[in-house]
Amino acid sequence: MFTGIVEEIGTIEEVRRGQHSAVLKIRAAKVLEDVHIGDSIAVNGVCLTVTSFGGNVFSADVMHETLERSSLAGMTKGRHVNLERAMAADGRFGGHIVAGHVDGTGTITGIRKDDTAVWFTIQAPPEVMRYIVEKGSITIDGISLTVAAVSKTDFSVSTIPHTLAVTTLGEKKAGDTVNLENDIVGKYVEKFVLEGYDSRASSTEKDSGGITREFLGKYGF
Repeated sequence: MFTGIVEEIGTIEEVRRGQHSAVLKIRAAKVLEDVHIGDSIAVNGVCLTVTSFGGNVFSADVMHETLERSSLAGMTKGRHVNLERAMAADGRFGGHIVAGHVDGTGTITGIRKDDTAVWFTIQAPPEVMRYIVEKGSITIDGISLTVAAVSKTDFSVSTIPHTLAVTTLGEKKAGDTVNLENDIVGKYVEKFVLEGYDSRASSTEKDSGGITREFLGKYGF
């Protein structure tokens, strides 16, 4: 599990591509201070497993599914990436619950300055937009951010200068692709509401396909 608080910006050192997979070599410093083989590191919001490390470089395999769903398929040598180690049990929880499982990608359609803040507008597919709510949480390239505005086809976030300075967001321009991970809580709530499953419910209630007012009343809600 991650928090969406980026620890450092790394640099793609090498990309080795297979038929349906890839191996990334990434130059870093802070995230390698206590690294072990098998550790999880979020790379632009994608949870990857360290397969080797040494000389301030670590390697990670990227599978077909990850390449299909994320922007890692377009990585090239020299590109910068946001890096975060998995959250320590005794660490501060400064962002929100981030799984490192990207739901899809979005496209930056607008960037505008508002005094010291910078607004980013991002167009996303319907399967991602359905879970985005105003003042809710969203992970953009591994960065925990708050949704400031939302429409049917896009949403906007307002970022402070510190975020732009310590992440790759400050390098972005209109037309760039970013990885998006929805707040995991919303996805679980939707599943429970649509399926309406409860171990105490009768087979008829389980087959009804949703939570109703009568169902909630019966079980004390």
